[in-house]
Amino acid sequence: MYVSNETTAHTEARLRGVLSSAELRVLPGEFAFVECPVTDFPHALVGEALAFVRDHEVWSALIPSSVPAAERFVVFSFHFTPGQDNSGFVGWLASNLKRLLGTGVFVVCGQNSHRGGVFDYWGAPAHLREQVLEALSQLRRGA
Repeated sequence: MYVSNETTAHTEARLRGVLSSAELRVLPGEFAFVECPVTDFPHALVGEALAFVRDHEVWSALIPSSVPAAERFVVFSFHFTPGQDNSGFVGWLASNLKRLLGTGVFVVCGQNSHRGGVFDYWGAPAHLREQVLEALSQLRRGA
């Protein structure tokens, strides 16, 4: 892994370039986390879950959801240009979204060696879908 040593201005310019060249995909619908005991992997969710994460007590699966009582999220993903230095991207984009929208986000990362390496799924509150997409558009344009 390459980690750059650069000025704040250079980091800002580089990460705006990373965002502009990344493949952004906004997933349709809304998503929520469901939990089950760590001793009982949720095999039934394998076909629909975007991600599984566990701690020492539960499996947490990110799945499509329209359940009104669930905390629901808009989910979008990034695949990055192979060989491009995207170090610091998660913190940079999360900070910008917090500044622009006042909301936090979650990020789940994966690895696809055939598509540039690390990819990210991002979640933000579903009710902010349009504002999130507009903020991403502004940041991609350099606004």
